Amino acid sequence: MKDRLSKGEIRKDAVQNTVEAGAETVAAVTTILTSAVRDVARALGGFATEVFEIRDAARRARAEAEDGLHLRDDAAAPQPGTGSE
Repeated sequence: MKDRLSKGEIRKDAVQNTVEAGAETVAAVTTILTSAVRDVARALGGFATEVFEIRDAARRARAEAEDGLHLRDDAAAPQPGTGSE
């Protein structure tokens, strides 16, 4: 005797396979989006770190330049007791 599937069982299997395929697709898309968000956050964090480092380097350069100007101004200023006052 042959085992035959009823129409109801065929429908149940079709619905079950459709739901499983949908769940797997949602899981795959969620994984892709989660990875994308993580990668974007990592890239933006790296960019922010670079901006902070550039800002600090600019501050140091500005401070060094200002110190250099003060040293040159002090060297050009007449020294007390040298007769050039």
